Amino acid sequence: MRQAARKSIGQALADLTAEFPDEDIKESKLRFLESEGLVNPERTPSGYRKYSVEDMERLRYIIRAQREQYLPLKVIKEHLDAIDRGLEPPALNGAPQVPPGALGESGALADLLRSERGDVRISRRELVKTAGITEELLDQLEGFGLVRTRTGSKHYDADALQVAKVAGELAAFGVEPRHLRAFKTAADREVGLVEQITSPIRRSREDGAEGRAAQATDEIAGLSLRLHAALVRAGLKTLR
Repeated sequence: MRQAARKSIGQALADLTAEFPDEDIKESKLRFLESEGLVNPERTPSGYRKYSVEDMERLRYIIRAQREQYLPLKVIKEHLDAIDRGLEPPALNGAPQVPPGALGESGALADLLRSERGDVRISRRELVKTAGITEELLDQLEGFGLVRTRTGSKHYDADALQVAKVAGELAAFGVEPRHLRAFKTAADREVGLVEQITSPIRRSREDGAEGRAAQATDEIAGLSLRLHAALVRAGLKTLR
């Protein structure tokens, strides 16, 4: 009975994708988690992975810990080790456990870190209406490269909608799209830095390289946002 309940990596991936549709879960991530010692599926004589009920529960725990609390794998592994020893790990259903000072009082950084991975496709009219902006403002945002349609499509994605919404709220304070070019330039530089760091990992031929690169990308992005928030907060002190 237990043997029959074990799932192949494809079946495990299908179950997790169905349960976490907004998460970008690939086979490479499952192999990476195995290489890091967070899950250890049984291998058949032919070398195929077989995930038990317990293995699937560990994978769900890992995904929730990353999605809801942004915990690094090192901390998640400590939680899993505690579970293996019969101890109670920190609850995942409470407030997000992130480094002190990372979120600030408003928790705005948590929203920034929460990736919009859904397959959002909205028209120009829908974007203008949902974001609460004018056609003129959208034209300006596109002119400065702040908002663009999906590649090969006339529709916009969730990121475009988010940028348009924030730009609309900033416009109420007199901030124009031309003032936002500095944000775009800074973001492009940060993306370039992340790519520079993770490209060698991704090009590696080692098992789980793609998963390690993806994990590094997420963690560096989170650290970048924390640093940005800290620098802005420190600078604002001089204005008070």
